[in-house]
Amino acid sequence: MPKLSPLSLKQEQPQPRSRNRSVPFPSSNFLPNAPPHLFSPSPPAGDRRDQTAAANCPSFLNLFSSPFQLLCTPWKRGFKGFWYILPTLTQLPPPTPPNPFQYSISHQPLNPRDPTFLQKKKQSSKLYETQRLSLTMAASLQAGSTHGIVRNQPFPPLRSASPCYGNSVSFPSQLPSLNLKSTETSMSVRFSTIRAMAKSDNAAEAVELDISLSPRVNSVKPSKTVAITDQATALAEAGVPVIRLAAGEPDFDTPAVIAEAGINAIREGYTRYSPNAGTQELRAAICKKLKEENGLSYSPDQVVVSNGAKQCIIQAVLAVCSPGDEVVIPAPFWVSYPEMARLADAEPVIVPTSISENFLMDPKVLESKLTEKSRLLILCSPSNPTGSVYPRELLEEIAKIVAKHPRLLVLSDEIYEHIIYEPSKHTSFASLPGMWERTLTVNGFSKAFAMTGWRLGYIAGPKHFVSACNKIQSQSTSGASSISQKAAVAALGLGYAGGEAVAAMVKAFRERRDFLVKSFGEIEGVKISEPQGAFYLFIDFSTYYGSVVEGFGEIADSESLCRYLLDKAQVALVPGVAFGDDTCIRISYAASLPTLQAAVERIKKAIVSLRPAVPV
Repeated sequence: MPKLSPLSLKQEQPQPRSRNRSVPFPSSNFLPNAPPHLFSPSPPAGDRRDQTAAANCPSFLNLFSSPFQLLCTPWKRGFKGFWYILPTLTQLPPPTPPNPFQYSISHQPLNPRDPTFLQKKKQSSKLYETQRLSLTMAASLQAGSTHGIVRNQPFPPLRSASPCYGNSVSFPSQLPSLNLKSTETSMSVRFSTIRAMAKSDNAAEAVELDISLSPRVNSVKPSKTVAITDQATALAEAGVPVIRLAAGEPDFDTPAVIAEAGINAIREGYTRYSPNAGTQELRAAICKKLKEENGLSYSPDQVVVSNGAKQCIIQAVLAVCSPGDEVVIPAPFWVSYPEMARLADAEPVIVPTSISENFLMDPKVLESKLTEKSRLLILCSPSNPTGSVYPRELLEEIAKIVAKHPRLLVLSDEIYEHIIYEPSKHTSFASLPGMWERTLTVNGFSKAFAMTGWRLGYIAGPKHFVSACNKIQSQSTSGASSISQKAAVAALGLGYAGGEAVAAMVKAFRERRDFLVKSFGEIEGVKISEPQGAFYLFIDFSTYYGSVVEGFGEIADSESLCRYLLDKAQVALVPGVAFGDDTCIRISYAASLPTLQAAVERIKKAIVSLRPAVPV
């Protein structure tokens, strides 16, 4: 049975208080009562074991690849003791387990007539108990590693893996036994990892847990919008008056009719698993909506309901993309599009746009980016993060280019379709001539109906592709919430484009947009493209890059600008680099008008201390 080398945790004699006091590596002078063979490669004379083991047994000092010092850390104020860790040796056990009261630390029999017999007996008992504790700890760490209380210095590996002579060696302490809990809670230390070694009868073998992640996951970047939102939330919970304008979440409550439908679903027992693709009732209501509002004809088996539009998109990307395929994405883009492509082992291909063109994609630039590997084009209109809306004429030009590529499909993200400001009109890409067969339309309930927490979205398209999405969902999350689906039926029953409830929210969003456009237009050097939909403002602050702020440093890019505004103005925004355009920052105006007014006032005060580094 393989054994692990036990580790002894011991307490040194009290020393005067100091910080980072160096303790010399143990020697025979340092431990006068240790067995004499501890610091010698030779076993003690008269031992029962095979003397040939001595040739393969390194001395204690030679167990390490290089000399080092244990740096001790003081205990709490007023305590004069210091903790350190000494690694110990585990060798083959003796034929007969030793009697804890038979041998002293010097391995000589105890003489009852010795005046110091009781003291040595007590000392020997402590040694035995320490060995037992060490073996117990080592056994619990058999397949992993532990941490040593050593500053900045990992334990070096053993030089030899050969079986060693002697019993497991530990060192007695004259102080009370070690309290692991108090060590954790009372000391301020850095930990170094010790690799546990498993020994068998033939050879020593290192056992180390493989904690590597898949290359697919390592290629994915974490969402900066989520990270900044979480940071701002943590600051707010800590009492910092942060204004959070990072998340894309309406500040309105879910309309009462929808909420009541969800409550009734619970009361009436609609709390069980739902069909994988969604209830027939909801999918039929979605088909009716798509026909009346978007001019698209689908049957219920061409619709899959998921836990949010985000799930619909990732399932679609996984369903149609193969390793090496290209996913074409106009920038600025929603932060998750490129990462979803990478999760499918596809390559994101970014098509740049400019603020002077209202962040709308030029068909000629798109055509230059398409290749035989192009598999999916992702369009988002109204756009997150820019609020741009693609007019029908521009979409028709794009459709003509798409038609030239037989492998190219289009994913049309229409989650913001109802949040649009006149005179702009929404056009579903699948409604264009020849595009129904190659378009996957994604929509949901989070934005327009203020149902972000209900987690419900849907995808509609040719049955061949939608069935593939349904298959993926069946092996991941299965059907969406039955309660949310009942509420969604009520949402679609509010009337055309959400009825008065959605119209009232859109009106408020427009007022907020107009206020922000006017307010930021007054700041020197700021460039704005007035959004035609959604509830985001994507503002160009690049003229301030290069500014140096005392106590903060240089504002070099959108990320440092957002950190500066969070620090100086206590307003949480999202850097444009997360969306593929480092010249801008994104402001979500899904917040009340008084909140936005306070945020603008803070931002202006923070910006006034800067001077445009680039001539305007």
